[in-house]
Amino acid sequence: MALSHAIMTALLDDDMSGYELAKAFDVSLGLFWHASHQQIYQELRKLVEKGLLEKETVPQQGKPDKIVHRLTGAGREALAEWVWGESRVQAGKDDLWVKLYNLSPDNVGHLAAEIAGRRDGMMRRLYLYEKIRRRHYAEPEALPVRRQGVYLALLAGIREGEQFLAWCDEALALLAQVESANPARPTAPRP
Repeated sequence: MALSHAIMTALLDDDMSGYELAKAFDVSLGLFWHASHQQIYQELRKLVEKGLLEKETVPQQGKPDKIVHRLTGAGREALAEWVWGESRVQAGKDDLWVKLYNLSPDNVGHLAAEIAGRRDGMMRRLYLYEKIRRRHYAEPEALPVRRQGVYLALLAGIREGEQFLAWCDEALALLAQVESANPARPTAPRP
């Protein structure tokens, strides 16, 4: 998926300024697709140039004018065409997986701490996902069709998070055994 598709999806129901879009991205699509505010603004400019979005300047009292973006007919067609295309799964790149190939008695404690930190982060994310699910998707079958799709994406995030937590627990248990069987030699702490 290109960032352009995520932006156009965010604009399906509401016209938004770049700032509003970036904030919405942080709490919605950003849960599944990360983009910096700078990347979002650059992509907005490109989408306007391609005629997939249009922008309107909205005067404001006491602040700079707001530029609001909306999907054009061509943008809606491009988004619909993209939905009908084959989905790509992008392989993840994660330093931790490569670091685990370098597991040794000297670094087992550090790697266990890194996994524990990841586990804590996932617990926070799952708490947020569950809060969103309970607040907005308690009865998914009663939702409009498009919102059911959002629910399914959220549910996938919850299930992936639960699976990751199970992996963390298994990894931490194994690393605790490795650490107790192979006490590390004292080394200088690394930054």
